[in-house]
Amino acid sequence: MIRLVYVGALALVVGTVLGTGSIVRSAAQAATDKEQVARVARDYFEGWYTADSDRLGRSLHPDMVKRYVDAQPGGRQVLFSVTREIMLEMTRAGGGSKVPAEKRNIVVEVIEVSGDIAVARASSSEYLEYLSLAKCNGDWVIVNILWRFQAAAARSR
Repeated sequence: MIRLVYVGALALVVGTVLGTGSIVRSAAQAATDKEQVARVARDYFEGWYTADSDRLGRSLHPDMVKRYVDAQPGGRQVLFSVTREIMLEMTRAGGGSKVPAEKRNIVVEVIEVSGDIAVARASSSEYLEYLSLAKCNGDWVIVNILWRFQAAAARSR
């Protein structure tokens, strides 16, 4: 009888230790995922500003779509979309490379990572973008972008 209690207590202790291990492992994975999401967002923005289409391309899912609400004459608003291929073409043509590095002011914030999906906010002196990411085949990639010009940049256009 005492032996069964001891085995039961030992099993409880082992179960608790193993459970804690998976919590620690989960926290470590979450931190790694957050770092990877931030790196992908930086690769996207810095790839654009350095006209590095390979770097930008690695950050984008093949079916990525980038969208913004465009105000038309008469007040009508249209959802404008850009595909991954168009982004790559624009990057190869120079992207944002005309903006001096000291004026880019790139900031990346990972808002949330939940399992294999994440949301990040990336901004520069020109753009504010919300990035939806997914972990596909073990790699984080951007699947959707909603963006707008920064207020100061919009006034100068």
